[in-house]
Amino acid sequence: MTFKFDKSWTLFLDRDGVINKRIPGGYVKDPGQFEFIEGVPDAIAKLSEMFGLIVVVTNQQGIGKGLMTSQDLENVHNYMIQGIIQAGGRIDGIYFSPYLEREHHCTRKPGVGMGLRAKKDFRQINFKKSVMAGDSFSDLLFGKRLKMKTVYINQENDLKINDKLTDFVFPDLRTFALEIFQNSTVG
Repeated sequence: MTFKFDKSWTLFLDRDGVINKRIPGGYVKDPGQFEFIEGVPDAIAKLSEMFGLIVVVTNQQGIGKGLMTSQDLENVHNYMIQGIIQAGGRIDGIYFSPYLEREHHCTRKPGVGMGLRAKKDFRQINFKKSVMAGDSFSDLLFGKRLKMKTVYINQENDLKINDKLTDFVFPDLRTFALEIFQNSTVG
């Protein structure tokens, strides 16, 4: 498979399960609980060479549940960014939705509010030249609602996600980065 990306493309990334390990039934509430998935900082460094922008979009209902504060989340994100910078990568923007799932807030994926906020902040974003990499149905639906290409990060090799929502499937971000780095054409 050949990929055709250049610096005019934007990469949207989910956080938990894509960048860092999930805490089953819990939330990453402080930097001490944040653990990169193996190879992710280096993968983001490679992806930084290929994509013009890299944006994280993450549902964080732990804030809405009162289990953490926005400042706690900012501390986690600062820690994450430092690890990515140390590996030679970058994150250009981070957007989060603190709302509970039952609230169906427009910023909570699969709602497109975080994507629209990113486009407002980075006018060069063209959703048709964007990729959404995520590990859940809501990530993929978010991407498709905005007409993005979608990458299903699927560590269990479980293909239960609707094929209409999934353009590519990879076990992790590192494999995705290596695959597109080796099989990309500039254009």
